[in-house]
Amino acid sequence: MNIIVCIKQVPGTTQVEIDEETGVLKRDGISSKMNPYDLFAIETALKLKEQTGARVTVLTMGPSQAELIIKEAFMIGVDDGYILSDKRFAGSDVLATSYTLAGGISKIGSYDLIICGKQTTDGDTAQVGPAIAEHLNIPHVAWVSRIKEVNNQSIIVEQNMEYSFEVVRLPYPCLITIESNICTPRLPSYLNMLKTKDRPITNLSLMDLPDTSESNYGLKGSPTQVERIFKPEHNVEQVIIDCADTDGSQYAYELLKQWKFI
Repeated sequence: MNIIVCIKQVPGTTQVEIDEETGVLKRDGISSKMNPYDLFAIETALKLKEQTGARVTVLTMGPSQAELIIKEAFMIGVDDGYILSDKRFAGSDVLATSYTLAGGISKIGSYDLIICGKQTTDGDTAQVGPAIAEHLNIPHVAWVSRIKEVNNQSIIVEQNMEYSFEVVRLPYPCLITIESNICTPRLPSYLNMLKTKDRPITNLSLMDLPDTSESNYGLKGSPTQVERIFKPEHNVEQVIIDCADTDGSQYAYELLKQWKFI
């Protein structure tokens, strides 16, 4: 069984600047980390590896510094790592990102199961995983909160539908996105770090993909246009109620009523 986990490096801080022309995050020179939701996807894959002897591969798209999260994945227990890194991928929206990752998966070759985190903390669309599956024309289920059964032909999962749960059987190859309550991610291992410090990471560029047309990638391949990006305003007004000479509760009531909280 071959499992591919899609992961992403995201900003490690909320103090991120925006390119006003393109609406893209300026990622250069800021601290980064692995997308927290992807840790649950990796843990799910490793548990399946323990059950079935599967081989687990991670795939990411980003600048060369994104190799750091692949090395982190090696320290957690992942077997192989690929990075899609090309300046022509920059500025991708959901469509272009998912198309690029689907191309990378096709380049990697044989796979049975693709696992993605529910969403990323920088985009929060929760659409990339299902979009990858659509590009690959394979079945998929989002919001998986439990793996009920796995065998050589299919996987049975429990899908969190907010007010109910649905049990779904998916034949291979397929894709699932993972909820954060499915498991507790394990920590990187020092021994794994020593064993994998020289493990190679495969770099893929646009010219390695099945489709090499630049018009389908990056900003050129992104139909979503950001009209305006702005930081939310923080207007904090503080009122101190002195109850020495007045009925404080009545005054508080009048204020809350005035502000339409009650």
